[in-house]
Amino acid sequence: MEARLAGTDRGRRGRGRRSARGVALGVSLPGMTGEPMNLDGKIAVIYGAGTIGGAIASAFARAGAEVHLAARTEASLKAKAEELGVAYAVVDALDERSVDEHAATLDRIDISVNVISDNDVQGTPLHEMSVDDYLSPVVTNVRSKFLTARAAARHMIRQGGGVILFFGGTSDGRVHRRWQLGGLVAAFDAVEAMRRQLAAELGPHGVRTVTLQTGGIPESIPESFRDQVEPDIVGQTALGRAATLEDVGRAAVFAASDWGRTITGAQVNITCGAILS
Repeated sequence: MEARLAGTDRGRRGRGRRSARGVALGVSLPGMTGEPMNLDGKIAVIYGAGTIGGAIASAFARAGAEVHLAARTEASLKAKAEELGVAYAVVDALDERSVDEHAATLDRIDISVNVISDNDVQGTPLHEMSVDDYLSPVVTNVRSKFLTARAAARHMIRQGGGVILFFGGTSDGRVHRRWQLGGLVAAFDAVEAMRRQLAAELGPHGVRTVTLQTGGIPESIPESFRDQVEPDIVGQTALGRAATLEDVGRAAVFAASDWGRTITGAQVNITCGAILS
């Protein structure tokens, strides 16, 4: 399975480069010593070319990583890759052979992120929901994240290190009273159990597993009903604002970089205080 590069190669950028907004991505802060926060020389695979995947891919590329974007639908995948100037490959993250064959084309994997669609069904009371609809996000999340984490882990064990990032995390319980979420929260909780097990087993090999814990990203919600959901998301926060796609990208860079080297088996809370941990 051949990876293709869309547009200009933005991988392996020099340190100290500034983004289009003039924000220094590779500089040390006053009073701090050591290497600046960057992903120079790192190879990152991101499964899912939607809003979250695109935000993380963009941030990783700006931070110096060689980014490989992977998804099932070539048209939208190619468009996103061309927009970001990163490599891409058509991969079905729910298919064992597809995931393993793609991973085998890469010399190494330093960072793996799986943010494919959850395939969840919401808005239906559990007593009226079919078992297939309830299990859809559970099977999608557990199967795809197991397959992609396993493929990354095999590389990372040989390399002696790496980072596997997840997105979602545990809720604070109040969400169940506000929304009929079907099997989505069960799916997230199952993935968190997987993340903890991976942390225990892969830690001795220098591999870290981290979840970006979210309370909802309004920009990632379809515009057709964003207005209904965004006030609730913002209203639950302590800061009076929700995380943005840019916030997600920055948090992912931190968690994947050496600046986050002490964090594993844990969640990085990016809920703006919607969840107090």
